[in-house]
Amino acid sequence: MQRTFKEDFWWGAATSGPQSEGRFNKKHANMFDYWYEIEPTDFYDQVGPDVTSNFYNSFKEDITLMKEIGLNSVRTSIQWSRLMDDLELGTVNEDAVRFYNEVIDTFLEAGIRPVMNLHHFDLPVELYHKYGGWESKHVVELYVKFAEKCFELFGDRVKDWFTHNEPIVVVEGEYLHQFHYPKIVDGKKAVQVAYNLNLASAKAIQAFRKLGLQNDGGRIGIILNLTPTYPASDSPEDLAAANIAELFNNRMFLDTAVHGEFPQELVDLFIKDGVLWESTSEELAVIKENTIDVLGVNFYHPNRVKAPDIAPNSVGEWLPNRYFDEYNMPGRRMNIDRGWEIYPKALYDIAINIRDNYNNIPWFVSENGMGISGEERFMNEDGVVEDDYRIDFIREHLEWVHQGIEEGSNCFGYHLWTPIDCWSWANAYKNRYGFISTNIHTQIKTIKKSGHWFKTVAQTNTVTDK
Repeated sequence: MQRTFKEDFWWGAATSGPQSEGRFNKKHANMFDYWYEIEPTDFYDQVGPDVTSNFYNSFKEDITLMKEIGLNSVRTSIQWSRLMDDLELGTVNEDAVRFYNEVIDTFLEAGIRPVMNLHHFDLPVELYHKYGGWESKHVVELYVKFAEKCFELFGDRVKDWFTHNEPIVVVEGEYLHQFHYPKIVDGKKAVQVAYNLNLASAKAIQAFRKLGLQNDGGRIGIILNLTPTYPASDSPEDLAAANIAELFNNRMFLDTAVHGEFPQELVDLFIKDGVLWESTSEELAVIKENTIDVLGVNFYHPNRVKAPDIAPNSVGEWLPNRYFDEYNMPGRRMNIDRGWEIYPKALYDIAINIRDNYNNIPWFVSENGMGISGEERFMNEDGVVEDDYRIDFIREHLEWVHQGIEEGSNCFGYHLWTPIDCWSWANAYKNRYGFISTNIHTQIKTIKKSGHWFKTVAQTNTVTDK
């Protein structure tokens, strides 16, 4: 069977500044630069962000490869720690301006739509050490200064902007589950950070519209990793656990971005537990009045939960997962290398949820992908990685995206994570995701079988069953 997508469908891939550029010529360290400085053993094979995929030096050659595999759009990010010279005054670094101008122009010359994100976990670390980072509303204001500079400098050519990538990961990684620096466990701080990230997004959208960029075809949104919540059973206890997990993991950002309001049920829960964020009526009005134009959806795996083994009213430090436990469904399909369940139908469920509950807002799959370790296992005698598993993974997900579109969901694109194997935070290069392989020792880059396959998909707007 053939599934055909509309002519202007986005066929692309996504990366980020901190994961691709390398640390060359950056005045400021971000959270990961600093973490690697102080704890390099936390990173797989002690590979840090100094070089990553060398995009700072090789972007012209890299973009040529992206064009060669048929990409018509690519999302990356502008690094706050690179662009800004003085973080407080909002002045810019001239080398960074040159670099990003050249990157944007090179994309456009290649016929690739540049899609820009403003924050991809990469807060300048000095703002954490001085103010507590996203715990601070002063940092929110500094972020807005940075966003304004991006809009002013690049908004004449970049028409698609996003305020944050996966903001819930900042909450979870830094303040709940200790997989990102500073590895704090503090539920109340986590809730405040979630609020401040929502506020920062709304204020950046407000700045975008004050500059009138929407009048010249510009639009702005947010990238959320939506992990649909599936209860272990239909028991009232499992359903209640799934509802709270959905409120915290997905709706805390999705409802706010699209509807301009936090879910009241979640607010009531935070009030009951004494962990509600500090807010003002003026801030809540900004959030209400500055909702997104477009939504990016990152999807990798579902979120299956069950009723918690302990009572939610147990005594001790408040964390949201006192209300739900992870559930590992027997018989699930797995990407064993990454430890993630493979469940493509979730993208259909997301599509219908957006259609029915979120104004059928325009959206695209902003990340989807399969990280495999030791991909040299699949390299043929010509040096090409024969990643049929990735082709099958993409095809299955696109089948469900297509079904959602057929049923009226307003999805306009699909971006794989990632165009070129990139540095994945503490996992470094353990798992490879790209259409194009990177030899991190020589920086030689080679198109994988999936890249050649995807070119045909992009050229024909068609996905054919295996």
